[in-house]
Amino acid sequence: MADRHENLTQLGKETPLPASPEAAMLERVPNPHADTDYLARFTCPEFTSLCPVTGQPDFAHLVIDYVPGDWLLESKSLKLYLASFRNHSAFHEDCTLAIGKRIVGEIEPRWFRIGGYWYPRGGIPIDVFWEAGTRPDGLWVPDQGVAPKRRRG
Repeated sequence: MADRHENLTQLGKETPLPASPEAAMLERVPNPHADTDYLARFTCPEFTSLCPVTGQPDFAHLVIDYVPGDWLLESKSLKLYLASFRNHSAFHEDCTLAIGKRIVGEIEPRWFRIGGYWYPRGGIPIDVFWEAGTRPDGLWVPDQGVAPKRRRG
């Protein structure tokens, strides 16, 4: 596989917000510790998309955990990709799974999970979780740290 570190198009450059998730470019860099299992975490507490029925904004706290293989996810490209959902209409489940599957397809991690903790609309919080790969034995994976909504259950 070609070394894409030299071909980063967004890091260190002025980059406009992508018009849509499909137009956004996720970039990766080589993992200098590909021989070691470790957890990398991205947290996006202010994720926003649009309800496909009402057009109203939906908000979520996303937590992305992964065990890198040969590649690391470049954080500026992730930030721009996530921000491109601001004008994207999709249900909570679709947004969460689309993000997870796109990242997995790009960086091919050994293990991946995403937690989408969506803020209530109509009084019902929706949390969406997806996992790919097998968690390595002995890997410390902390709780995602997002408190459950009050008065659930």
